Amino acid sequence: MGVRTGLVSVTFRQLPADEVVEVAAQAGLKAIEWGGDIHVPLGDLVAARRVKNLTEVHGLQTVAYGSYLRAGAADREQMRATVATAEALGASRIRVWAGTVGTAEAGVGDRMAVTRGLAELAEVAAGSGIEIALEFHRNTLTDEVDSTITLLMDVGAPNLTTYWQPPVGMPDDECLQQLDALLPWLTTVHVFSWDPDGTRRPLATRESLWRKVLAKLAADPRELNALLEFVPDNDPEQLIKDAADLHAWL
Repeated sequence: MGVRTGLVSVTFRQLPADEVVEVAAQAGLKAIEWGGDIHVPLGDLVAARRVKNLTEVHGLQTVAYGSYLRAGAADREQMRATVATAEALGASRIRVWAGTVGTAEAGVGDRMAVTRGLAELAEVAAGSGIEIALEFHRNTLTDEVDSTITLLMDVGAPNLTTYWQPPVGMPDDECLQQLDALLPWLTTVHVFSWDPDGTRRPLATRESLWRKVLAKLAADPRELNALLEFVPDNDPEQLIKDAADLHAWL
């Protein structure tokens, strides 16, 4: 079905939602993942509905609510509030974090708590037809592939999926191996180019990696999301350049 390009709103925490939408539309992107820290605060249904309307008026789709919910550390009330916010936003997916410690530091109790928390969250979200997606990130149980797949399989919920992004400093071939392993559960890739020390660069800096990643996404029969995230100096003009490159490679 192809690759849907979009923007992660936390890229521009300094801008109001109105301007985030305008930049995304100007860049020719199709979708936005709205963050729960600034633009759509958890439980603020008025803000969520307003942002939903803004997004639709500009012809864009809300592909996810980027929550900061930590599975294993959230109670049922927080889960319900997160699902309600996503519903008001018109998001069919909620991004969550797999706990608060990395795989190497996690004990049996940590993993059990995250697994149980994800199962409960997936169940609550399923009642509203919403999918849960794991942020692929350091200092959580999705900091490497085997742990991520174990979580996905242990929970076994049909509405539990995962994101992927290139770990900072990882060589291209290892990144592509990770992507291949996670592809059956993958819905979204966060797209950025960082140096091994975490310095943000223009997307074209890692053109060789991103061309291969996009080819894999485009070959998949599903429609997958490639969402631009974090640009040098939080500069909207850089986003427009990066989006132009992304579209050219696709």
